[in-house]
Amino acid sequence: MAKEAKTYTPGADLEERFKPERIYDPKVVLEVKGLKKYFPIKKGLMQRAAGYVKAVDDVSFFVREGETLGLVGESGCGKTTASRTVIRLYEPTGGAAFFKSNTLSDTDEPVIVNIMNLDHEDMKKIRQEMSMIFQDPVNSLNPRMSVFDIVSEPMVIHGQSNREDNEKIVVNLLERVGLRASYMRRYPHEFSGGQRQRIGIARALALNPKIIFADEPVSALDVSIQAQTLNLLKDLQQDFNLSFIFVAHDLSVVQHISDRVAVMYVGKIAEVAESDELYNNPLHPYTEALMSAVPKPDPKYESQRIHMQGDVADPSNPPSGCYFHPRCRYAKEICKTTTPEYRELKEDHFVACHRAEELELRGV
Repeated sequence: MAKEAKTYTPGADLEERFKPERIYDPKVVLEVKGLKKYFPIKKGLMQRAAGYVKAVDDVSFFVREGETLGLVGESGCGKTTASRTVIRLYEPTGGAAFFKSNTLSDTDEPVIVNIMNLDHEDMKKIRQEMSMIFQDPVNSLNPRMSVFDIVSEPMVIHGQSNREDNEKIVVNLLERVGLRASYMRRYPHEFSGGQRQRIGIARALALNPKIIFADEPVSALDVSIQAQTLNLLKDLQQDFNLSFIFVAHDLSVVQHISDRVAVMYVGKIAEVAESDELYNNPLHPYTEALMSAVPKPDPKYESQRIHMQGDVADPSNPPSGCYFHPRCRYAKEICKTTTPEYRELKEDHFVACHRAEELELRGV
């Protein structure tokens, strides 16, 4: 009989590896440490776990107040799963996420809480400070609800049931995202894709959150509408002092909106740095390959794109050592046998690569 796969208990390693005083930078609003999300592969009549898809595997990053952290990578690398696990739309397999919360504080000063340890009631309270903009502006809006009901729903859930007050807030939010107040009596099918996404943004702002998880909010929109939506998000960030985790696969979009960028590959963080630093001076070969795919607005420019060999690693059966080594043109024996340490090589520039110091990689 085949040996049953090891069972991973959500949150089992939290107390062992992480302490609640982990946030040292006063400007950091969210610090994620060692985040894991494994999905079981069930087989047989008894539906026992025969293995696990390691969608997010030991991911760490932080977000400062008022900044945008871009999460980029190929499709299936775990960007969306990571953001949904932090906000606990998915329950984590392991890791910690330390957040500066005002709703859970008994004083005027924020308190640092580990989101992964919160019970249902505390999680409901903290979601007043964390919100999400979903990728699909069609399916993320309930077709049976009016715009007023959609935007005011978070307020109703959290006890703000005065309809007159809610109407004033909804009118203000709709006008702030570029929609008319009269639209709140309409239904989602009466709007274009860009207008629907603006409704989703208004809903995300309903409770005046600290941080918003934007899951590819412009990927389903036309290019001209993308630019309008991105500029709107930047304006709202300044007005409300918002922090964003911006998930996308379009590197040009990420460069435009992000202060810092995290590159993911098969559930792991390969590199994190400030936007200009990452695009001009990448330290990881995977980042270099991604940057070579960014189109240049110059008809005379001769493309020097790096074509990676092979397929993306299987997250249910990843390779040993560095997950990227089968496709890396710089790989050596150590890359095949030893997992690279995720470390800060320069100030605010983190990378997981054995050869980061010796390689001279090409940026945009």
